[in-house]
Amino acid sequence: MKQLAVVLVLMTTMNVVAQKPTKTRQGQKMDMTAEQLATLKTKKMALVLDLTTSQQAKVMDINLEEAEYRKARYEEIKTKKESGEWKRPTSDERFEFENARLDRQIAHQQRMKEVLTKDQYQTWKKIKLKKGLNGKKKMQEKGRRG
Repeated sequence: MKQLAVVLVLMTTMNVVAQKPTKTRQGQKMDMTAEQLATLKTKKMALVLDLTTSQQAKVMDINLEEAEYRKARYEEIKTKKESGEWKRPTSDERFEFENARLDRQIAHQQRMKEVLTKDQYQTWKKIKLKKGLNGKKKMQEKGRRG
């Protein structure tokens, strides 16, 4: 009888733990406005990189542009999925998306290089690389691409 009770408690615990969360972290962030996202990112960068007020203003503009683009893309894909128009991109379309993404990253990196000092830029690059590697590692652990 005790064994049955222990097994039932374990099964119940595993079911509760295994429940999928209703909102992902990305979904929670997309509830914020682009200005809010850019402000938070800028403040985090200001803390880590010790930015001056003029640098903070320039970084805020850069982050705001990025946040607005990401927000627009998210909404576009979300509406397509809800309406049923969304379909898997072809290999040519994936190439175009990836190429455009890399172009945006290069432009973003150049703009950040203009705003930050050498030491700040090196620190920013290290953090960016670490986050990229960490994200790739997490995706591999979850069995997704990467």
